[in-house]
Amino acid sequence: MEEESSSRGCYGGKAWRPVKTWASATVFVLFTVVLLSGVFISWIDIPTFTFPGASIFKTTANESSAQPSLKKTESPKTEFPPESPKTEFPPEPAKKEFPINCPNATTKQTCPLDYPLKHETKNIDAEVCPEYFRWIHEDLRPWKAAGITREMLEGIKSTAHFRIVVHKGKVYLDKFRPAYQTREEFTFWGIAQLARLYPGKLPDLELMFQCEDRPAIKKEDYKGSKGTKIPPLFHYCGHHTAFDIPFPDWSFWGWPEVNIKPWESTLSAIKEKAQMISWNDREPYAYWKGNPTTSRGRGELLKCNDSKEIDWKARVYNQDWGREMAEGFKHSNLEDQCTHRYNIYIEGIAWSVSQKYVLACDAMTLRVKPDYYDIYSRGMIPMDHYWPIRPHKMCRDIKYAVEWGDEHPAQAQAIGENGRRYVAESAKMKYVYDYMFHLLSEYAKLLKFETTVPPGAVEMCSEAMACPFSGSIRKFMDDSMVMSPSDVPPCSLPPPYKPDELKALLERKEKVTRGVEMEEARYWRDFKRGTSSWWSRIFHH
Repeated sequence: MEEESSSRGCYGGKAWRPVKTWASATVFVLFTVVLLSGVFISWIDIPTFTFPGASIFKTTANESSAQPSLKKTESPKTEFPPESPKTEFPPEPAKKEFPINCPNATTKQTCPLDYPLKHETKNIDAEVCPEYFRWIHEDLRPWKAAGITREMLEGIKSTAHFRIVVHKGKVYLDKFRPAYQTREEFTFWGIAQLARLYPGKLPDLELMFQCEDRPAIKKEDYKGSKGTKIPPLFHYCGHHTAFDIPFPDWSFWGWPEVNIKPWESTLSAIKEKAQMISWNDREPYAYWKGNPTTSRGRGELLKCNDSKEIDWKARVYNQDWGREMAEGFKHSNLEDQCTHRYNIYIEGIAWSVSQKYVLACDAMTLRVKPDYYDIYSRGMIPMDHYWPIRPHKMCRDIKYAVEWGDEHPAQAQAIGENGRRYVAESAKMKYVYDYMFHLLSEYAKLLKFETTVPPGAVEMCSEAMACPFSGSIRKFMDDSMVMSPSDVPPCSLPPPYKPDELKALLERKEKVTRGVEMEEARYWRDFKRGTSSWWSRIFHH
């Protein structure tokens, strides 16, 4: 419209009358047109024209930085010119990868010579590690003053399953006795991948590792003068009555016996399936499926199933692993179990690897108070990442949590999403490896002896570990293998908790939990007034 009115301005008004066509008149007219066109071009705003490379609309600095309005408005259609061809930049060179190269049947397996022994990371400031990394300092505190001697380490050889030695950038295994299923193999595998991720960065060290469910080094056995001779034993979980040092469990790299794939692929599959079912379309109950025979608490949880008398809002199922194995794990895919608004986490013999999968579903996690802890769980906050459930009042607590969540769906969904984000971001594999790196690095500082490779120990590179295997074991190793060194340094280890900080953290968790219990008590008091005959039966649960 602007160009159209401008044209009328140049040629508008009275109609232009023809003149005699001789040469001088023609020159005069042409001169006049050129002169007026120059004035017109100098007067209009050039950016209003649309030509390749020019802006459609003229914007000021304030307009370009303003926040867009959320109000829906009707705008006239604008004819945009074709986009200018984009500048093509040459692609960055592909990062070199180092896949496994297994020999044939007649060739002896050896560790490769081409994998880098050192790798320089980018010169950037490392991000700060997640908060739960601060527990590394607390777990190693028993040895902070006096350090760790050779005698202390050798004293628990009969308790450990194997010894890990890192010497001059290489990882060695000194195996004492077999562990349950493939726990030890995938624990070795994880440490070997750490060495591939940060080649040349692990310090020399020796450690003892135990693969059982429960911690082994009891605090009550090291009182008084024995307090300076505590043996350091690495384990999958910790307990407030034990000195065992928590380390990432084997399932981060896969658990082939029950068809649990490596953590990264499992997390991705769970997220994809969970997004397919909206909150409103999910079953409005608390879900759990597992082996109820591994602990008394799980056996008690079965009593919370729906009955003719009471609906405790729980749907609890017995997982028959023998049948699942026989049928090819058709009914135990973790990503297929995100169908309820609420999921229950409860320990088995000790801590359970299932916790990260339960949280990953983005349902509100009902977490039965655990006795044990793994590397990341101490960073979680009740009513932020999960809803706390008391072991001795499970059914009542579950019923209240579900009914509260159905009445407060936004808050319940927020708790579920916070829990999902916590394990997806704070417990992603980059941080699992970084946790291992910092734990081993801080541990190595405490050693008071020179590291040596014992007779009979073997170098454990990826080829030596994966090539002898086939089937799901080999597949899980291939899927979780670090293909090349990291260009990014490990995250920066945060400082230890100050005594007042640690006290405030623990008090905060306890205060939130007590608040939930008080609200629940009020709920049941109100409920009792209307159903007194039914109330007495509740106390049995």
